Amino acid sequence: MTHRCRRSSGLWKIVVWDEPFFQGKKHEFTSDCYSTLDHGFSTVVRVTGSFEHCGFQGQQFVLERGEYPCWEAWSGSNAYHVERMCSFRPIACADYGRSRLMLFEEENFQGKRGELSDDCPSLPALGWGSNAVGSFFVRSGAWVCSQYPGYRGFQYLLESDIHAGEYKHVREWGSHVQTGQVQSIRRVQQ
Repeated sequence: MTHRCRRSSGLWKIVVWDEPFFQGKKHEFTSDCYSTLDHGFSTVVRVTGSFEHCGFQGQQFVLERGEYPCWEAWSGSNAYHVERMCSFRPIACADYGRSRLMLFEEENFQGKRGELSDDCPSLPALGWGSNAVGSFFVRSGAWVCSQYPGYRGFQYLLESDIHAGEYKHVREWGSHVQTGQVQSIRRVQQ
């Protein structure tokens, strides 16, 4: 059974600054931000649930409750140096306790498959025979897939209420990085 969620209308807030270490211009947002440029920010250095480019495009960064004073704090990796965020939105489907995800070796839900209901810091250690995943079916919750073991490298956000939870091809993962390399996966906390 697949769990669908509705976009939250509850309280949600992101506070952003245009300089590192909470300096410079500050603004509070309580809804999606398609483009920080529309609000007079050319660079934003502290946000939650964000994207590198305007329009929810580019490298994704899932930032849960906390403080992120500079790009190293949200990037988690020197593999991809992003000093700015230009769009962000809440992740409404986070359901840490009931999250379920199916992964498939090939596109269109073909080939070897596996199912997760818990965080997995290393798919290879779990016995996944490849360093890539071809497709995902998010049965419930929201998940962050990472390029390397230990939740490092590029991040891909998968949600049960986007694409009806069906991610048939790497292009549907929403990232500009067109690789199926996924070696660790974790649930998004609320």
